[in-house]
Amino acid sequence: MLLKGKVVLITGAARGIGRATAKILSEQGAKVGVADILDEVSQTADEIEKAGGKSHFAVFDISDPNQVKSGVQQIRDQLGDIDILVNNAGIVTNIARLTKMSIDAWQKEINVNLSGAFYLIKEVIPQMVEKKWGRIINMSSGAATGGLHRQVGYASSKAGLLGMTKTVALEHARDGITCNAILPGLIETELVKMMPEEMLKMTSLAIPARRTGQTEEVAQLVAFLASNHAAYINGAAIPIDGGMTLNTGSLGSRKEMKEMLA
Repeated sequence: MLLKGKVVLITGAARGIGRATAKILSEQGAKVGVADILDEVSQTADEIEKAGGKSHFAVFDISDPNQVKSGVQQIRDQLGDIDILVNNAGIVTNIARLTKMSIDAWQKEINVNLSGAFYLIKEVIPQMVEKKWGRIINMSSGAATGGLHRQVGYASSKAGLLGMTKTVALEHARDGITCNAILPGLIETELVKMMPEEMLKMTSLAIPARRTGQTEEVAQLVAFLASNHAAYINGAAIPIDGGMTLNTGSLGSRKEMKEMLA
């Protein structure tokens, strides 16, 4: 087991990548704290316990530093100090052109996606420094490096996570702490499954793998980065997108597009 005896805190664990990651890390021997703003995060903890793992849940809003402090303490009280933090929680539903995006919508997205990760790192890193061991994994996005039409708040917040990741690595590598970012592409979460079938087909043509990714595939990457096998990987931004960030404007892609639209 890669993570036997370690204590993990995963945010956004009620659904999708967070839920899958909680289960995979539990299978690798970790005690898993799961957090979300949704009450259904308790189901993730229940499933882990039923499978023979150790888990505890906390419901709190990561954009509120006071709630972060009390929520993290709930996990500590039940499982112990946090060895591994997975900043997975985020919002992606703020859709508008820059000129039409409200200040409140922009601020909310930055508060959740960027400030929330900052609050959590601030809360757990002192104990990591004391132990001279820690793993921080920030869930960014391909939008961080390529932008995203009609989602300036999301792209900006995820780009900010990359700067945070590199800075934490620079400041705390000497403390035995690694901080890395994962950049998922189109992953088959609940939201993605709700997309119109035609849109999913069109999008898949921009992916060399010609398919969406699975939440478990992202979870396995998290498990590796959280383990001692990845001790010398620090400050990295790792895409997991089926090759979507490569040059996909190939003749083959255009041919498939034409055939699909015929």
